[in-house]
Amino acid sequence: MSVKLRHYDVILSPVITEKSTSASESGQVIFNVARSATKAQIKEAIEALFEVKVKFVNTLLCKGKVKRFRGRFGRRSDFKRAVVTLIDGYSIDVTTGL
Repeated sequence: MSVKLRHYDVILSPVITEKSTSASESGQVIFNVARSATKAQIKEAIEALFEVKVKFVNTLLCKGKVKRFRGRFGRRSDFKRAVVTLIDGYSIDVTTGL
C-alpha cells in the first residue's frame, strides 16, 4: 500500500500557536501532515518546498477527542504533526504562506 504522495499532499498546514512560536526560536517548525506520511517523505517535502536543510523530523500521532454538541456525541478527526528541526542558519517564515 505504498502510495506516492506529492509535497503539497504531505504538508497540510503550519501550526501557529504560542508553543510552536516559541519552538521556532530554537530552529524548530511544526506542521500538520498527512497521516500516511513517513519521516523521509516529510523531510523531502520540507526541503523541496522551502529550500532549507532539515536536521531531523519528529512526528506525533494525536487521537481525536470525543466532544458533545447539543447532547449528541461526535468525534474530532485524528491528526499527525511533524516537528521539523532545521540545520543552523536556515529558517522558515510560516506566516507568509507557500
